[in-house]
Amino acid sequence: MTSFARRCGVHDAEREAAAQQTARLIDASALELVRFVWCDIHGVTRGKTLVASAAARAMAEGVGMVSTLMLKDTSDRTVFKVFEPGGIADLPGFEFASNLVLLPDPASFKQLPWTAASGWMCGQPWFQDARPVELDTRRVLQRALERLAATGLAMRCGLEIEFHIYRIEDSQAQLDPERAEWPGPPPKVSMIHPGYNLLTEAWYDMAEEPLRIVQRTAQALGLPLLSLEIELGPSQVEAVFEPADALAAADHMVLFRNSVKQALRRAGYHATFMCRPPFPNIMSSGWHLHQSLVDAATGRNAFRRDAPAPGCTRMDAGHTLSALGEHYLAGLLEHAGATTVFCTPTTNGFGRFRPNALAPQSVLWGRDNRGAMLRVIGECGDEATRIENRIGEPTANPYLYLASQIHAGLDGVERKLKAPAATDAPYASAAAKLPTSLAEALDALRADPVITAAFGAPFIDYFARIKQSELLRWEQADDKDEFQRREYFGRF
Repeated sequence: MTSFARRCGVHDAEREAAAQQTARLIDASALELVRFVWCDIHGVTRGKTLVASAAARAMAEGVGMVSTLMLKDTSDRTVFKVFEPGGIADLPGFEFASNLVLLPDPASFKQLPWTAASGWMCGQPWFQDARPVELDTRRVLQRALERLAATGLAMRCGLEIEFHIYRIEDSQAQLDPERAEWPGPPPKVSMIHPGYNLLTEAWYDMAEEPLRIVQRTAQALGLPLLSLEIELGPSQVEAVFEPADALAAADHMVLFRNSVKQALRRAGYHATFMCRPPFPNIMSSGWHLHQSLVDAATGRNAFRRDAPAPGCTRMDAGHTLSALGEHYLAGLLEHAGATTVFCTPTTNGFGRFRPNALAPQSVLWGRDNRGAMLRVIGECGDEATRIENRIGEPTANPYLYLASQIHAGLDGVERKLKAPAATDAPYASAAAKLPTSLAEALDALRADPVITAAFGAPFIDYFARIKQSELLRWEQADDKDEFQRREYFGRF
């Protein structure tokens, strides 16, 4: 009998070897449980935990998952009316909360370092008739990378992730049945360092215990962690990763974000990737995405320029970036409004865009300028030449964030767009402003036909409807702070 994986057309000799190797590792490590997980539209991992003896069959036949997992907003409410006639007409295959099949990637297997005898595999959803679910965000990035590969290029990304770690003072505050609502309350917390002393060794020493947990968790999972740093805000830290191919980098972000939250919670800490935690004096967290395109055959950086273009000054993109790099930069600028919602997808994240805050306000680029939306880093001949996008918040779904960059940048490449001069006054500029709210960002997305076509109108409609549900509840909330405590701080 043909396995589900073969019916999907993904099971070849390489996958068979990986499945056999993973099955041997599960047996040799005496694992008892294996988690089969998937990354939802909000970047949260969900899935099922099987006993170890069921893992081999799950790798071949998949694991059933309710299709409404793909239809939920940030509160976990199902946005689409799956039981009403016509309520799901635009999404065939999702009627009646029917099943999808989560098909794991055996090569993704990890043994979890924070819990005993447990393995982990990530997967992607398929319809029961073996068709891929195109709304899956990882598949959205895969399609964008296929478009990029058709030009002979690949994408490399480096991650800089700011987030907050707090010590849990009262976990029962989150578990008190008298306070249970939808969504529930967060734990009561205190800080791990007082902040406002950037990169100070003393604050690092104060916060070393939870940062060691972050370090050991990331390294045990094989993530390319480079550094851990004290950020400016109270209880705020940063993790920096070595560059990786785009899909691997997105997978790293998903694994890192969800794993360190679990490992820290077991040790009595609460990690949040919410941009602006709900306290009076905090600093916003950003996710700075370093990106470059490389020749897929040779790996050579396609943004690198060996000498400035004739007639260029240092304020011109052509002084440092290749012609392709300048076109890509111009594409990111051209579609900045439409792609903002993929980089900053929560109502909370837009509070970060304020003057003189090392966060952008306007659609500008600068040469090594941390106030600009796009920061060009490198000099002529530098193989590490790259563009840093500073729009992102750490809650963003990494697959959508990266896919938005590819589609915007490639439009610039295909149309050979010319970048404007670099800014030296990012907060004093009269340039176009970035969206200042989730509502504005959704409007900008809907108004951009290039980005809509690149993602596909069905996906844009689906994504916008889910985000609109979040936005509507935010607008209707009587207590906006309480909304953010429950909606974001406790969950993200």
